[in-house]
Amino acid sequence: MSPSSRSLGIMWRIMRWLNPRLLGRFRLGGKPADLVLVLSNVGRKTGKVHKTPLQYELVDGVYYVASARGRKADWYLNILSNPEVTVEIEGKEFPALAEGITDPVQIADFFELRLRRHPGMIKILMRFEGLPVKYTRAELEEFAGQKAIVALHPPS
Repeated sequence: MSPSSRSLGIMWRIMRWLNPRLLGRFRLGGKPADLVLVLSNVGRKTGKVHKTPLQYELVDGVYYVASARGRKADWYLNILSNPEVTVEIEGKEFPALAEGITDPVQIADFFELRLRRHPGMIKILMRFEGLPVKYTRAELEEFAGQKAIVALHPPS
């Protein structure tokens, strides 16, 4: 079910190249700014502030973002070290407390929500990462077990 490490390596290099460009587009207010937030967090090794554009879903006042690289993504590892982050969205910036979530059931629920809201885009991403076109809930949860999501809790 998992894609080749070569394919994933290529995808991560493309994403690394795209992120600064996406940040520039975000700053100009262009598409896909309405689907993307910018997460600012402190590097666990460097202590420097890093900005990462991430697609999000808003559910009951909490912003959820997914780590395509699962628990290996630098930004994800950084929030585990320091969960106090800043979120920039729709021209507003606010502090938030980041909560890492690794439960496959919760992550599968998140993927189903994303599939309902953005079916075309999410199906392509999931296929690229090795999930079959027709999959069972058990297969989705197995896939989700390799991923991580983060709940960004704004101040009350």
